[in-house]
Amino acid sequence: MLRIILAVLAGLIAGSIGITVVEKIGHALYPPPVEVGAGDMEALKVYVSQAPFMALFFIILAYALAAVISGFTATKISNNGKYTAALICGIIFLLMTVYMMISLPTPIWFWILGILVWGLVFVGHKLALKTKKI
Repeated sequence: MLRIILAVLAGLIAGSIGITVVEKIGHALYPPPVEVGAGDMEALKVYVSQAPFMALFFIILAYALAAVISGFTATKISNNGKYTAALICGIIFLLMTVYMMISLPTPIWFWILGILVWGLVFVGHKLALKTKKI
């Protein structure tokens, strides 16, 4: 049980790092206004409602990478061959994504992809099972 908890934590950390890296690339290509970086939630809402497609799509790409990374990491660390740790990571990230989408004015395509993309934790899980044990 402790190993699964550690696997989930490691998966969440690894996935969060993946999100951060891809979002930084997206922000470099499509910089948000300075007010957004200062933590102004109203400015963030305005930006999201007017952001170009690719600025938002980079977030979906970040989620996709995070899903695969977290599923892979959680499966490798749990070391039991079951998808439980990967599934828990996917559910936690999905809940965080839904909260963000409720908080911000995201378009319907973002909702659809933002929910579906977390199924990629199972791709990470399968990849982890196909690689050598650590």
